[in-house]
Amino acid sequence: MEPSQVTIIGSGLIGRSWAMVFAAGGFRVKLYDIAQEQLTTALENIRKQMKEMEKSGVLKGALSAEQQLALISVSTDLKAAVEGATFIQECTPENLELKKKIFGQLDLIVGDSVILSSSTSCLLPSKLFTGLKHVKQCIVSHPVNPPYFVPLVEIVPHPETDPSTTERTYALMKKIGQSPVKLNREIEGFVLNRLQYAVISEAWRLVGEGVISPTDLDLVMSDGLGMRYAFIGPLETMHLNAEGVSSYCERYAEGMKLVLNTFGPVPEFSGGTVQKVNQALSEKIPVVPKVLDARRKWRDECLIGLAKLKTQMKSD
Repeated sequence: MEPSQVTIIGSGLIGRSWAMVFAAGGFRVKLYDIAQEQLTTALENIRKQMKEMEKSGVLKGALSAEQQLALISVSTDLKAAVEGATFIQECTPENLELKKKIFGQLDLIVGDSVILSSSTSCLLPSKLFTGLKHVKQCIVSHPVNPPYFVPLVEIVPHPETDPSTTERTYALMKKIGQSPVKLNREIEGFVLNRLQYAVISEAWRLVGEGVISPTDLDLVMSDGLGMRYAFIGPLETMHLNAEGVSSYCERYAEGMKLVLNTFGPVPEFSGGTVQKVNQALSEKIPVVPKVLDARRKWRDECLIGLAKLKTQMKSD
């Protein structure tokens, strides 16, 4: 699939990042939002980021920052924004009614070959797309924030999505340098958030029960599990930590079940544990816009460095 143009609906953080990813891949990008002021701010933000990354030598793609910027245009007219596009990525706030309204509008003006894709992180395709005339062309392409630095994309079909829509979306994501994975069916939270929430849930219980401090809990992940999970997943970890998965299960299944049976109910994420975690994190990273932005920038720089290392390791 090689569309000459993609359209991004919504110019917030995710929309801007998607626009940069597609422009890095050499595609013409039309960025849509309801207010010109928002689009102007988005373009300024994109230009600043691209120039900084070019200066640092980490800009994606074969084109220069100026060449990529020239591929991005904006529009406050939805019909004009989608004209000529064969892939549309919706990036509006995580609100079911708002997203359904957008897809309802798109359903009336698009043709029979365009793919309608949503960036939603948790809304099921069956809730988003059911009843649309072009439902076979609808799919979820859930990125990880920020998609420019974290390449994973979860591709989640509606029960009526045509298999060709899934395959075309997968091929497009590969072409622009992302790491797509296909879900065979929809499920609450998709896969990434189910794994993430499982970790958060147990982390919350351990801190709440006084087993470990919030800062030490984060260290367990960043200097422990996260070290290997940056390169291999939990199933390959099992495979390598024994003579294959079968061997691992023979050795550790009973121990795993013993521990898992001690896990408590789903936390409420309220009360004293909120205060304990918030205090610890606020001492480390004060809740001040300037400080939070600096920490996010540091995080993104770390992600860039890790991405470069992983690319280098793959080429070796």
